[in-house]
Amino acid sequence: MSENRPLTREEGDILLKVARETIKQRLFPDSVNSFSEEELDREVFREKRGVFVTLNKRGSLRGCIGHIIPYLPLIDGVRENAINAAFNDPRFPPLSQREFNDIVIEVSILTRPRKVEFEDFKELLSKLIPFKHGVILKKGINQATFLPQVWEQLPKKEDFLTHLCLKAGLLPNAWMDKDIEVMTYEVQAFEEKNDK
Repeated sequence: MSENRPLTREEGDILLKVARETIKQRLFPDSVNSFSEEELDREVFREKRGVFVTLNKRGSLRGCIGHIIPYLPLIDGVRENAINAAFNDPRFPPLSQREFNDIVIEVSILTRPRKVEFEDFKELLSKLIPFKHGVILKKGINQATFLPQVWEQLPKKEDFLTHLCLKAGLLPNAWMDKDIEVMTYEVQAFEEKNDK
């Protein structure tokens, strides 16, 4: 992480708890928060940062929504994206009450994206660092991003970019075009302990 200090493990655990409690309150309106507002009264949670919330169920993606541009305080971004990942990801039906205990939540805090300058696709490939860089790919009105965690499924740079093009609604080899725009960012990720 660059311009903002990294979060501590304790702060990450609090954000995970906030994400889970936010989803729980939507599913079970009578539930009571298990944390105090004092826990949330930290300067770092008021900083505007890009953040994604990912839900996994038995090792498979169950929802992932976030915002790259830091326009919300971190705590509000976690709450908003927890709701969106659980109930508004167009790839999945809304999370049900019976699934709640099966999900494992991950919160990813992003650095500000930086544009990658390159002359051709070979130079682009040379500038990407697997498992470190999240990548935003844009051409015209089409845009998509993969968090650095996606490198685990797609460790080969060419495959990573090909799937990112498809996610953006572009041709698979659009990443080789000269007019493609690419930005990278880094992530600090916190995941619930997987006892699900």
